[in-house]
Amino acid sequence: MQNQKIVSDPKVMMGKPVVSGTRLTVELILEKLAAGETTEQILEAHPRLTREGIQAALAFAAQVLRYDVVYPTVEKAS
Repeated sequence: MQNQKIVSDPKVMMGKPVVSGTRLTVELILEKLAAGETTEQILEAHPRLTREGIQAALAFAAQVLRYDVVYPTVEKAS
């Protein structure tokens, strides 16, 4: 898996994948998007982040999920 915009270093954010040149994790970007923040809002809040960095985070997450085993979720009865 090669994505030079996404890097992982044990000394940065405990090794979580981050956008290169920032301390912004792929996880944080996904959480912000899932919470309804727009790309523009995220870019405004994080000036070192680029649109390409957000796109790289999404591509990275999709690629990771492609190779991971995903188990269906089951709703618990009340």
